[in-house]
Formats: sequence, C-alpha cells, structure tokens
Amino acid sequence: MLAIVLALGGIVGVAVLGRSDEAKVDLAKVDLNTLEAGLKQFRFDFNRWPTDDEGLAVLWNQERLDPDADPEQWRGYLEQPLASDRWGNEFGYTAESEFSEDASQYDLWSNGPDGEEGTDDDITARPMGDDLDDMMGGDDGMLPPP
Repeated sequence: MLAIVLALGGIVGVAVLGRSDEAKVDLAKVDLNTLEAGLKQFRFDFNRWPTDDEGLAVLWNQERLDPDADPEQWRGYLEQPLASDRWGNEFGYTAESEFSEDASQYDLWSNGPDGEEGTDDDITARPMGDDLDDMMGGDDGMLPPP
C-alpha cells in the first residue's frame, strides 16, 4: 500500500514540477513584454533605444542615463527593477539587433532554464535568426515593428 501511495505521489510530483517549469517560461515571456513596453516608452521620450551602456537598468534607474541625455525627459519606465529572468540570470539586451539590418530594432532575450545563450530553450521578445525566417516564410530580414 505504501508503495502505491509513493508511486502516485511521484507521478503527481512530476506533473506539478512540469507545470511549474512551463509556468516559469510563460512568466518569463510576460517579463519580456513588460521590458518591451518600457523600452517603447523610453524610445518615445528620447527618440532612441537605450544604449548598450545604459542597458535595461535605465528603465528603472535614472543614474544609468547617458550623461549627454536630458535628465528632465526621463521618467520611471518600470516601477520595479526587472534585471533577472525567472532563473536568476540577467536578461540579454543589445540596442542594435544582430538579426536585422533595420536600425530601429533591438534584441531582448532570456537564456531560459539552462542559462546558456544560443540554446533551444532561449526565450526572445521577438523572433530572431532562423525562427524569424520560418515565421516570415523566407529570409527577407524583416522584423515586426517594435
């Protein structure tokens, strides 16, 4: 009887843990959407994306603002810092996309559960690389607007 209870507990535990992993991925996607919203507001105010030096931290920390920028234009774009993904790793951000020749694009991603960049579990704010080509039906290099 005890063996049956333990076996059932193990099955339930595996199912719950699997759902927990899925939930973390879903929450990471929500976090990326939140960061994108902050980036868009920043761009509206400054007519540019944050520089790589400013990084995502400029969305919640005015001290990260480029010294040449007008600090009067800055406002808190995120109420709370969102520097790390659901696995404790920093979000990746580059002001110029490596996957688009369009200067109005940036890259934003989480390295996903394994914490390794460039693996299958990476989570991106928008399709990058081969995923983009598949989505667009070719390799025309176009991305959806930010």
